[in-house]
Amino acid sequence: MDSLTALSAFAALSQSTRLDTFRLLIKAGPKGMTAGRIGEALEVRQNTLSANLTVLRHAGLVRNVREGRSIRYYADFEGVSGLLRFLLEDCCGGEPALCRPLIDDIACAC
Repeated sequence: MDSLTALSAFAALSQSTRLDTFRLLIKAGPKGMTAGRIGEALEVRQNTLSANLTVLRHAGLVRNVREGRSIRYYADFEGVSGLLRFLLEDCCGGEPALCRPLIDDIACAC
């Protein structure tokens, strides 16, 4: 991942509805959620949600799959992984063992 892609992801997450949507999809895991369920959970109108999901998708943080008449959204774990790798690339001044507790804490929370 390059700086421009990372900036796009951060810009996408800098708005509260998009951040809440992204966190909800992370929590949903591999089963994802339909747009209708996301809207209900966050109490967001469909047109507003659609615009925000598009921003997240273009930032590489969300992907979607059509299921008949509905669309299911998922956190794009490959994109999230790329962003985390970008952030932690030079972690701890060449001593990655110092970052291990942070990474372990995050892994345990899942």
